Amino acid sequence: MATAKKTWVIKLGGAVLNNLEALDALFAALASKPDAHYVVVHGGGALVDRWLHDAGFATAKHQGLRISPAEQMPYIVGALAGCANKQLVGAALKNALQPVGISLYEAGVQAQQKLKALGCVGECEEVPGSIVPSLLENHRLPVVSSISFDSEGNWYNVNADEAAAAIAKQLQAELIFMTDVEAVLDQQGQPLHVLSAQHISQLIEQGVISGGMEVKVKTSLLAAQHLRRGVYISSWLKPQNLIALLNGEHVGTQITI
Repeated sequence: MATAKKTWVIKLGGAVLNNLEALDALFAALASKPDAHYVVVHGGGALVDRWLHDAGFATAKHQGLRISPAEQMPYIVGALAGCANKQLVGAALKNALQPVGISLYEAGVQAQQKLKALGCVGECEEVPGSIVPSLLENHRLPVVSSISFDSEGNWYNVNADEAAAAIAKQLQAELIFMTDVEAVLDQQGQPLHVLSAQHISQLIEQGVISGGMEVKVKTSLLAAQHLRRGVYISSWLKPQNLIALLNGEHVGTQITI
């Protein structure tokens, strides 16, 4: 009887789009390990910043989340669900994978407004009807942008870390956050190999973890609690880290419950 394939959700930080060599190597790593299912979830903050700047908009963040006014959403959606998503699809195709570019909604995650002050920023709400399982059964690679919709058809910009965690929970998959830092760092700037809930609270209180990394770490902890297993934060700057993680090795920071 055939063993069920393990499923991995890999969140790619949007800054990887500026490093085509690393991007190519990451998809080559996935192609080299065909014995598992993969779902790629991505952001694209740097690209969004550029598009908004070129359109004459100022950008602002609140507690690491991008404030997304309605008038900016066509640019945010175009950058994330359009340009960034298709760049990743192209990189996957180059490495002989079979990608399908979709939004968070098709992956079975609807959105609802998180906070009025954040504008069109959504929080995840799992709904039935994800096409991801059937894509995986058909040997396709879902490449998921963090744009979703509510039941009224309004679009939302969802934090990509939260999006990846929601999909991992839905699939009961392993979860890796590939970011532009090697690991979460302590007060001395040294990498932390393991981080527990208590340690996370202390480092946030001390201001050691803040901004985007605070969102990432809190999301990782929630995901670890839901999945009942460790979640990894590692660097896309070293694609060999991804291969090591897929092989069960410990690299980067493991967030544990």
